[in-house]
Parts: sequence; C-alpha cells; structure tokens
Amino acid sequence: MGRELTKVVYKTDANEDFIVIVNPAEFKKWKEGGTTVPLTEVVDSFQVLWSNQGAQGLLGTPSNQQLDNAFGTHKDVDVITAILQKGKEETGKGIRSGEGTATNLTKGSFAVDTKGKGSNGI
Repeated sequence: MGRELTKVVYKTDANEDFIVIVNPAEFKKWKEGGTTVPLTEVVDSFQVLWSNQGAQGLLGTPSNQQLDNAFGTHKDVDVITAILQKGKEETGKGIRSGEGTATNLTKGSFAVDTKGKGSNGI
C-alpha cells in the first residue's frame, strides 16, 4: 500500500489552479514554521500541475509563461514555495504514491509516476 498524499491548490484571479502534491505530515511541519524541514521532503515531486477546469479537472503542466504571469517567475523552487504558502490544502483520499485505482487491471501497470521516470523506470 502506498503512502497518503495531499494536494495544495492555489487559485489565481484568472481562475487557474496550480497544484503541488505533498506529503501531508511533512507539509504540516513545514507550514507550522518548520524551516528545518527540507522542501524535498515536503513535496512529492518538483512538478507543478495546472488546470483551468478546477482542481478536479484535467491536469497538465503549465508553461513557463503561465508561471511567469501568475508568480513573477518560473523557477520551480520559488513557484512551489509560493503555492505552498498561499494555497489551500485538499486531502487526496484517492491519491496514493505507487498504487493504481483503475478497475480494468488488464491495461497497463497503473503505477503512479511521481518522480518523472516515465513508464520505463517503474
């Protein structure tokens, strides 16, 4: 069984959602002022997700221009820190690292790739 993950959602004035997947226990420590908690322990991966359909819609990767417009930078550490500081935590009961939730198990491995390895590294 995989570990529980949570998402932090930051909604802009332009109705765009930027999402980061985090480890809930480490995020709680970091949010409460645990400056000694490394950001690499807080986030599940340094990937920012984006949706203009709400946090439940289709998620994609934002362009550098979208990040520049929303955060004034596209540097991943700065963007992720801003999302963690300004965003709202939403528990992801269906989000687990390394566990599939599909009902048709004959199609693929259904492993969640949160480390950017693609289907070859699983």
